[in-house]
Amino acid sequence: MSVSFDFYRTFYYVGKYKNITAAAKALYVTQPTVTHAIQALERELDCRLFTRSQKGVDFTPEGRKLYESVASACETIFEAEAGLEAVKNLSEGFVTIGASETTLHHFLMPLLVYFRRKHPGIRLKLFNSNTPEMLHGILTGHMDFAILVVDNDYHHEELDVTHLTDFQDIIVAGNEFSALKGRPVTLKEISSYPLVSLTKETMTHHFFGEVFAKNHLTLDPDIELATTDLIVPMVENGLGIGLVPEFFAQEALQQKRIFQLHIKEQIPRREICLIQKKKTSPSIAGEAFIQCLLSDNR
Repeated sequence: MSVSFDFYRTFYYVGKYKNITAAAKALYVTQPTVTHAIQALERELDCRLFTRSQKGVDFTPEGRKLYESVASACETIFEAEAGLEAVKNLSEGFVTIGASETTLHHFLMPLLVYFRRKHPGIRLKLFNSNTPEMLHGILTGHMDFAILVVDNDYHHEELDVTHLTDFQDIIVAGNEFSALKGRPVTLKEISSYPLVSLTKETMTHHFFGEVFAKNHLTLDPDIELATTDLIVPMVENGLGIGLVPEFFAQEALQQKRIFQLHIKEQIPRREICLIQKKKTSPSIAGEAFIQCLLSDNR
């Protein structure tokens, strides 16, 4: 027996309203179409399902028994269809996003605000950890994608990397180190001073370690911090020379609480990128966020 679901759908609405006309209106079809569907279903099942009267229709005992199961199945399907429609219309959905401290502060925060206002029904779950942990989260499927700082030549055979923007890292000092102000300084010279950096697990520490290594030096900070926003206060209080993304220091630089060192060696710019796992498709909500992200970047 292979009965069309359309017949069961029609049966559900006739049973719900106990009326052929009301069922036809709910289904946006004609009354004869409803009558034909019920008759066809009865032939397929070899069983009478309704009794008819001037007031409408009522179940036969067999029809009532069938309706109990069909109603439950139809309502589950209709609920699922409504949920899918809500997802397609971006009135609900769920996106898991990885973001480093740097990308949240410098790039992502305004976009999160814009997207939430535009699609308030979509839930955004943010993971904020070090870059290696978030890359692992993408590979294991614990997050949809991440906005991270990576080296310009970063490559992974299982990940797609899309450039979004870039930024400059700088080296800053407070008034206690005013002897360094206004003149070219080498990395070797500042290596003799106490340095303030992020911990070894971070991409920022790795990046500055590579910069030092290319100049035959070893990065050995006196103070290692878990979050970038603590570096400038440490520098302001004379605890060392800070290695920091430029935008974290802008306010303190403008207010002249600290100053930027003029480093002779070149410090490369770093990229902020969208990282996704290859051969996977984001959800509709995730794709909407990505398109918003790329559009915002343009």
